[in-house]
Amino acid sequence: MISPKQAALIIIDMQHGFIDPASPLCIAGAAATVNTCEKALTKARELGMTIVHVTREYATDGSDVEAVRYATWAAEGKPLSAACADAHSGDEVAPLSPRANEYCIVKPRFSAFFATKLDLVLRRLGITCVVLMGTTTPNCIRTTCYDALSLDYNVAILNDCTSSRTPEVQAANIEDMRAIGAHIFDSKEFIAHGIELVPDVLNDVRAEMIEFACED
Repeated sequence: MISPKQAALIIIDMQHGFIDPASPLCIAGAAATVNTCEKALTKARELGMTIVHVTREYATDGSDVEAVRYATWAAEGKPLSAACADAHSGDEVAPLSPRANEYCIVKPRFSAFFATKLDLVLRRLGITCVVLMGTTTPNCIRTTCYDALSLDYNVAILNDCTSSRTPEVQAANIEDMRAIGAHIFDSKEFIAHGIELVPDVLNDVRAEMIEFACED
């Protein structure tokens, strides 16, 4: 069984620039998940899990904005940068604001692992399991999930704490992550059971490989 001390809740891109309807980068389903995300965050804090807030912050000149997103970003107010008229565009929504003892990481692309110190921090803390929530499911959640699996973490996704531009996109991406090995559950299960339902696939495989090596 995975201990809560071995698990991290990673909150991805729950910022005003992705949640507020007035933002050109708003994700249609994101605002509806704030309440469930808040409940999951409260539970993770109660369990003593490591909390990591991962956000996006663009340079004012747009030099680090994805090429496919640049035209919209530049023409519609430069959200998630210091040049945006909305001073809170890059802030996480208030119910999910970080506490002093929680980690805050800014990512330059979709995955929370790409060109960040996230893997270093998690390994230093002895984390073997990441629980993901935030937006968007097909982009930032999915790429973080696949990178985490590639880096040999146990991965769990809080389904009702993630969001996409349509329910169909959400369902398809959740099913793909389930098929590749992520544990899918919802906030009610998490609040009731913590991470007890998340299988420790990493430890099971490690034990089998050690046994195989000893047989040789």
